[in-house]
Amino acid sequence: MGSFLLFVIDGLLQLLVIAIIIAAVMSWLVAFDVINLRNRFVYNVSRVLDAVTRPILRPVQKIIPAIGGVDISPIIVLLVIQGARLYLLPLIFAPIIAAIG
Repeated sequence: MGSFLLFVIDGLLQLLVIAIIIAAVMSWLVAFDVINLRNRFVYNVSRVLDAVTRPILRPVQKIIPAIGGVDISPIIVLLVIQGARLYLLPLIFAPIIAAIG
C-alpha cells in the first residue's frame, strides 16, 4: 500500500512538471506570435495549464521578480519539485513502506 501511494504521488508530481514545462513553452510561443490565443483550442489549453500551474508559480513569483523581463519562477519550482521527488518522497515513505508493506 505504501509503495502504491509513493507511486501515485510521484506520478502526480511528474505530471505537474510536464504541465509547467508545457505552459512555459506555450507562453513563449504566444509571446513570439507563433501560436495565437484567438484559436479556441490554444486558448482552452492555455487556460487549463494556467489554472493548474498558477497556484504553484504565484508564491515564487511574489518572492522573486522577473529578471530583465524573464520569469525564472518555473525553473525554481521545477528544481524544488524534482528535489522533493528524488529526496523527500523516498525519505517520507520509507517508514510507511516498512510498516505497511
